Amino acid sequence: WQAPRNPGKPLNTKYHDAVVGLAPDGQKLYVYRWKNDGDIFESVLEGDNWGKPKALDKPVNSSSHEPTASFTYDGRGLYFVSDREGGYGGKDIYYSEKDESGQWSEPRNLGAAINTEYDEDGVFMHPDGRTLYFSSKGHATMGGYDIFRSVKTGEQWEQPVNLGFPINTAEDDIFFSVTASGRYGYYSSSRDGSQDIYRLHFLGPAKPLVNTTRDILVATENAELVNRLETVIAVASPNLTLMKGRVLDEETKKPLAAGIELVDNSTGEVLARFKSNSLTGSYLVSLPAGKNYGLAVKAEGFLFHSENFNIPEKDSYKEVRKDIYMKPIKIGKSIVLNNVFFDFDVGDKVKKESIPELNRVVKLLKDKPNLKVQILGHTDNVGTDAYNKQLSLQRAKTVVEYLLTKGIDPERLSYKGYGSEKPVSDNNTEAGRQKNRRTEFKIVGG
Repeated sequence: WQAPRNPGKPLNTKYHDAVVGLAPDGQKLYVYRWKNDGDIFESVLEGDNWGKPKALDKPVNSSSHEPTASFTYDGRGLYFVSDREGGYGGKDIYYSEKDESGQWSEPRNLGAAINTEYDEDGVFMHPDGRTLYFSSKGHATMGGYDIFRSVKTGEQWEQPVNLGFPINTAEDDIFFSVTASGRYGYYSSSRDGSQDIYRLHFLGPAKPLVNTTRDILVATENAELVNRLETVIAVASPNLTLMKGRVLDEETKKPLAAGIELVDNSTGEVLARFKSNSLTGSYLVSLPAGKNYGLAVKAEGFLFHSENFNIPEKDSYKEVRKDIYMKPIKIGKSIVLNNVFFDFDVGDKVKKESIPELNRVVKLLKDKPNLKVQILGHTDNVGTDAYNKQLSLQRAKTVVEYLLTKGIDPERLSYKGYGSEKPVSDNNTEAGRQKNRRTEFKIVGG
């Protein structure tokens, strides 16, 4: 670790300033300040400079004490701690959602499954979107604050599980967070008399408790805790894909500040909107397993770039590193429509999962009314040349027909099918054939 550096103003002030959370894309920092009995503030990163923190609006902040918070993977949900009236006692964990206008909803108490008559604090929602970590003086603790884990299934929280010794001790163990891979955890513990930061490394599956640990648990005279901690709880590999890289201008190779839109292709719902860093072009997106995601990157003066991630429910953790090169809006430039899908061996119908991507094309054409474009269809080399040529032509035509239904002038549209003539990958593998089965969008005029 490098020596800690004080970033100074505007993050640090005469108040007690503490980091309580980082937005999923790393471009917003949430800090706590002792103001109005303790509130949560937001600072936005512009290049390598943090902006002046601004207090979150009501109803998140209140006249009560809001000390810690954690954001969901999409940045639209906020888990936070407050001792406001109406809770179960002491500090409780609440949840609020941000709407399209940026307003936070009325906070919802997580209920008796999570909150107790004692204090809960140090809330952390994992980027997998379903695993909650928090500290509590209630439930069944070894003393002071202990760290617990609960998994959300549907709308229900499972009974919180104490992470056990050697993570928890008879002292205060709090402010736990886990890396996206689930391999490392960081937290604060006063086991040695002062509140220090510790790192732990999860070595693998849960192992039986050693006698020394069991003796410690028995010494607490808490039979419920002993029964529930028959094994040391290990954090399993999360079902999550982490995509990261930089957004760059294809021609100059300079970083770009771009908007990144995450869509659930099955419903068309926009799940999240992020931004790449204006100085470095860096971006970071968390994709919990179990959805067909469409990712669209947009920057002024450039064609949009799309990616598709169809992640099965049980898919284990992986990282995808990808630099995205944005193409300027110029004649001759083309992009692959990675989120346009057709039923297997059928040329006359696009799947409903394609609608968000096709609507991006519609918006581009309406925003740039002078553009003339050609839709290009491609296939792999399975089947005869004549069959593939006809199939690719029909698929390109189908896309054009959709654009016509949205009011695009037919004089601006044309289409062509290349069959398997222009592969971009090896046809000897399924992954390669999948890349070759593609629909392209090419600027031919304007």
